[in-house]
Amino acid sequence: MPNVKKQTIVQEVTDKFTRAKGIYFTNFKGMNVDLVNKLRSELYSANIEFKVTKKTLSRIAAKNAGFDSIDNLIDGQMGIALGYDDPVAPGKIITEFVKKNKLESLNITGCIFDNELFGADQVSAIINLPSREELLSRLVGTLAAPMSHLVGTLRATMSQMVGVLKSLSDKK
Repeated sequence: MPNVKKQTIVQEVTDKFTRAKGIYFTNFKGMNVDLVNKLRSELYSANIEFKVTKKTLSRIAAKNAGFDSIDNLIDGQMGIALGYDDPVAPGKIITEFVKKNKLESLNITGCIFDNELFGADQVSAIINLPSREELLSRLVGTLAAPMSHLVGTLRATMSQMVGVLKSLSDKK
């Protein structure tokens, strides 16, 4: 029979799974405590939570949150990075942290992105997606380009017309 502490942990992790926009599962076996704490602080500064829970409790929480099976995402000493704002940010920060510290002991084993499970082989494609802000700025640029061309064309036509009128007035 499960005890109250474990039930509380499962409820807490289930709530985090349902609120998170991007969930990244990592295997950090072989990392020392200082590096794990450094990773936590980098993730925390971007409003990303790094949680270490027992695999069994994480499986139950994932099932409660509506994810069928995360067994293929759980491997080794498991840490979960939960992104609440930008679903791509946790993966980018972890990948950058691995490169910066030249780590071989920290791997992303998979993620849940847009309520779909992705394995380690698909994570790199997700990490390379542009952020929401980048996409919005591209959209605004795409929408503004035809308008700026129209303004330029109208301005050129107006100046040509003013030039023609001025030359006519100079002739008289």
